[in-house]
Amino acid sequence: MSEVTTRPPFDPELVPFLDALAARGPVTITPEVLPHMRQLDVTEAELDARLHARGYERRRITVPGHGGDPIDLAVIQRIGRTGATTGVYTIHGGGMVFGHHLGNLDSYDDWLLVHDVVLVSVDYRLAPEYPDPFPVEDCYAGLVWVSEHAEELGIDPDRIVIAGQSAGGGLAAGTALLARDRRGPSLLAQILVSPMLDDRDETVSTVQIDGVGVADRQLTRFGWDAYLGSRRATDDVSVYAAPARATDLAGLPRTYVDCGSAEVFRDETVAFASGLWAAGVDAELHVWPGAFHGFTSMLPDATISRTATAALAGWTSRTLGVDNG
Repeated sequence: MSEVTTRPPFDPELVPFLDALAARGPVTITPEVLPHMRQLDVTEAELDARLHARGYERRRITVPGHGGDPIDLAVIQRIGRTGATTGVYTIHGGGMVFGHHLGNLDSYDDWLLVHDVVLVSVDYRLAPEYPDPFPVEDCYAGLVWVSEHAEELGIDPDRIVIAGQSAGGGLAAGTALLARDRRGPSLLAQILVSPMLDDRDETVSTVQIDGVGVADRQLTRFGWDAYLGSRRATDDVSVYAAPARATDLAGLPRTYVDCGSAEVFRDETVAFASGLWAAGVDAELHVWPGAFHGFTSMLPDATISRTATAALAGWTSRTLGVDNG
């Protein structure tokens, strides 16, 4: 692929944020900085106080992960909620190497928690200490546990949604493929926000978003190298690790997928949506003009962010109001 020198412009409302970010100088991700990038910016006590102030409570459950090793699930729901409801199994982002399963919980308020769901966030193990298949297999093991214990969690086992952003979106897609191929839990839907799907570094958008914006080509290369090691971009990578490699997407649940026009994951996201349509899957795709990776989390009050959140909220309302089928 020849080098590309042009790229779509950033939304003018987002540019000051990116300029301020660029003024700090380039961010270099190394194994040494990962422990700091895996920490919450508040204590768990402060987090719980914020949840309680918004009417929610959290509890931690330890369950078997990949190979039977213990992993944690955070279960978050409205205080005093009873009965069976939709369960939403969420997978955090962070390039496969950082992030926290309790981070950015307030980002679910306006489009998801308003539906009185039970939210379950999985603390999967991270690369490079735990490379493929640990992260996706941890996510799948947690999903199986949730499905098998749905009644005690207050979840309708026929109404489980999987959701993830960035690396979490890629892991969500991989987990859904595992569930399909192993005849595991049935999923009502999947939500893939700016998903990290393709390890091959071959798209136009990876070249366009290199040294600019948020989560650029170099950062994603670091994540894939940590996750896959020397197997990255070879034929020895499974569709569960890199779902963009899947040639058969039939049998996956209805899907919401989005990205920004000025982000590194744009082309693999669009291609995945096209693959879903080719397989007859009900999928809704949005490519937000001028948006960088993670824009709704970093600038939630920007016009394009509010528009994107409203679109996801509308799809979620429609999806949770219908049966799977």
